[in-house]
Amino acid sequence: MSDNRKLNQLGRDCLSLLLSRRSGSAKAMTDPGPSPDQLRQILTVGTRVPDHGKLTPWRFIVFEGEGRSRMGELLSDVVRETEPDPSPERLAMERNRFLRAPVVIGVISRVREAIPIPEWEQMMSAGASCMSMVLAAHSMGFVANWITEWCAYHPLVRERLGLKSGERIAGFIYIGTSAVPLEDRARPDLDRFVTRF
Repeated sequence: MSDNRKLNQLGRDCLSLLLSRRSGSAKAMTDPGPSPDQLRQILTVGTRVPDHGKLTPWRFIVFEGEGRSRMGELLSDVVRETEPDPSPERLAMERNRFLRAPVVIGVISRVREAIPIPEWEQMMSAGASCMSMVLAAHSMGFVANWITEWCAYHPLVRERLGLKSGERIAGFIYIGTSAVPLEDRARPDLDRFVTRF
């Protein structure tokens, strides 16, 4: 096969992958998750995103194995400390939040202020990193879900995860195998939001 034909086939395969991507519910994930080598590839893909000024305006926290349980304890502790009389069900839900998937990747946006690179571009780079990892997981046959939930915004959670000034949680990428068939949602009508100048 010629190089052009290989590239054309690769392009068609890539486009097919992009058009087939859909989120899977974190609540409906199960094992297996990515192997250590697959996870390293997913994380590497997360670094191959636009990055104006080569700032590396993101970092990753991987929650797997017992780390997921430790995160659940951190969340239930925060709820106990900040909410009046949380129910046992509420605390159990938080303890199990990060156990829903075999692997969770926290993507931390690291914005540097007072430099020529706009903060917005730095934040978008972290978003691009999230989406790239979702696509990498999809390409390997896993299901992924990029979500935040309350814990991404709570100051005590951010503090206990060691976030510094200028850092925010761009999202948690849950990765696993779907325990249920994936359903696609209705997609927007392009004619309603595309204009030409």
